[in-house]
Amino acid sequence: MKQNEIKRRTFLRTSGGAGLAAWAAPMLVTSRVWGANDTIGLGIIGPGRRGQQLMGDFNRLKGCRFVAVSDVNARRMDQVAVGKDWKKCQDFRALLELKEVDAVIVATPDHWHALNSIYACMAGKDVYVEKPMTLTIAEGRAMVNAARHYNCVVQCGSQQRSDARCRTGCEWVRNQRAGKVNVVHTDNYPSPWEQPFPVQPVPEGLDWDTWLGPTQERGYHEDIYTPRAKPGWISILPYSGGEVTGWGAHGLDMIQWALGMDETGPVEIWPEGPTRSLDRPVTMRYASGVLLKLDNQGPAGGGWFECEKGTILVDRGVCKIDPPELEKETSASPSEIHLEISTNHQQNFLDCVRSRKRPIADVEVGHRSTTVCHLVNIARWTCRKLQWDPKQELFAGDDDANHYLDRPRRPPWELPKIG
Repeated sequence: MKQNEIKRRTFLRTSGGAGLAAWAAPMLVTSRVWGANDTIGLGIIGPGRRGQQLMGDFNRLKGCRFVAVSDVNARRMDQVAVGKDWKKCQDFRALLELKEVDAVIVATPDHWHALNSIYACMAGKDVYVEKPMTLTIAEGRAMVNAARHYNCVVQCGSQQRSDARCRTGCEWVRNQRAGKVNVVHTDNYPSPWEQPFPVQPVPEGLDWDTWLGPTQERGYHEDIYTPRAKPGWISILPYSGGEVTGWGAHGLDMIQWALGMDETGPVEIWPEGPTRSLDRPVTMRYASGVLLKLDNQGPAGGGWFECEKGTILVDRGVCKIDPPELEKETSASPSEIHLEISTNHQQNFLDCVRSRKRPIADVEVGHRSTTVCHLVNIARWTCRKLQWDPKQELFAGDDDANHYLDRPRRPPWELPKIG
């Protein structure tokens, strides 16, 4: 690969805040030119359960190879790299300094996604970041800004965008094969909760303080560290948005895609019923008048669309239209919508690294879909109807709700300023 010079200060790697000052330094990342036979060097940040699955997905593709791994768990990092000539970096910033790394896969816990991805862009690396893309709405906008400012390809791991049946179902909705959409039903994904744990000894080789990163200090417990334990960080504040940002990042992304809302979102959100709970049903309204209901009447991986002439089901690997004869109808209109085709999510990312085109689940798309997830949690936390401005990304005249657009960060892990 031939690459124009990247002007930057050398990133300082320290255990304290001094190193981050260098990370926030301005950089100029210029265009890249790839040869047909050039191999894309990959680095993985967070080779846990999902990270190792993604490594397997990328290893099955041609034109790329892993050259580096980073994990706060030194023992797991050693196990993953056994027999490999990869560079091993317990500090992810050291991995980002490696010239042989062209792109990174971010598969850390949710509270690290934004910082890992933004620093990768600052280092001139393209990014494949596992869903949910962010922990807060503010993080999502910061990630978009970083990707655009440093001219980096950033793909969100919403892999159902590369599923043929999901694409077909979304095209049916877009083209009004069953008429205009009135209501969309989906799963009532539960929100995260706070839970105390007794302190356990930190396992040898685990940098627990860095695992906590921007969240507050607390003692180690295996049921926090493990993704899906009892209950695991996926269900606990402040490390995750619960299953709202877990499975919801898939299902609500499909609904956004089907409704053509990739650059916007709903304008009104409210919880149903008088009782505050982690699984309180939530309804949203789009400017078009379409209602989106989290009421367990639809699938976790998509939505059940009630339309004028029938219904359309979009779920992981599934699309169904009722009555069935509507599937056979074809539109004679030249404006028939055909969505972008991707048959492999990881290959789409690699292709875009080479072409410099935006991927099928571009960072802006990931941000908008994940924002819908965050709006669900915020409606439950505030326990009232909210007015959302998707253009300004603010709750109109509502300081209390706007408080939830971001979360406090423990120094030195603040979001860097871009531009």
